[in-house]
Amino acid sequence: MRVKNIQVYTDGGCSGNPGPGGWAFVICREDGEDISRSGAEPYTTNNRMELTAVIRALAFLEESGMADESTHISVHTDSQYTQKGITEWITLWKRKNWRTSGKQPVKNRGLWEELDALSGRLKPEWFWVKGHAGNPYNELCDKLTGEAIAALQTEGKESV
Repeated sequence: MRVKNIQVYTDGGCSGNPGPGGWAFVICREDGEDISRSGAEPYTTNNRMELTAVIRALAFLEESGMADESTHISVHTDSQYTQKGITEWITLWKRKNWRTSGKQPVKNRGLWEELDALSGRLKPEWFWVKGHAGNPYNELCDKLTGEAIAALQTEGKESV
C-alpha cells in the first residue's frame, strides 16, 4: 500500500490579545490541489486561534476521508505553544490531571483534549516553522487569518 503524504500549514492570530481572532489552514496534497479554510471569532486569544487552526485542519482531513492509516501528515505551525504543547507538555499535563508544573490548571484544556484525540487517531508529525520568514504557505495562512479577522470586524460594523 502506497503511503499518501499531506502537508498541513496552520496559523492563528488576534487583533488585540484577547480580541477578535482568526485561524487558517492550508492542506497541500500530492496531486497539487491545495485546500484552504479560515474563520474568526469575535473575542478570543492568540493561543486559542493557533490551536483552533490545527484542530480544524486535522478534523477536515478526518471528516473528508482524505486521511487514513496509510496517510503521513506533516503539520507545520509557527506556534511553539502548539508544537511543544502537543509533542512535549501534554504528557505531563495529563499525568498531573491537567495541571501545569506550577500546579495551575492548563489553559485551553478543552482544545488540548480535542487536539490530543485527533492527534492520537491521525498521528501527524509536528514541525515548528518561523513565522514571517518567507515560507509561502505560512505566509498564506497568516494572510488568510488577517482576512478572516478583517471580515469579522467589517461584519460587526455593518450590523451596528
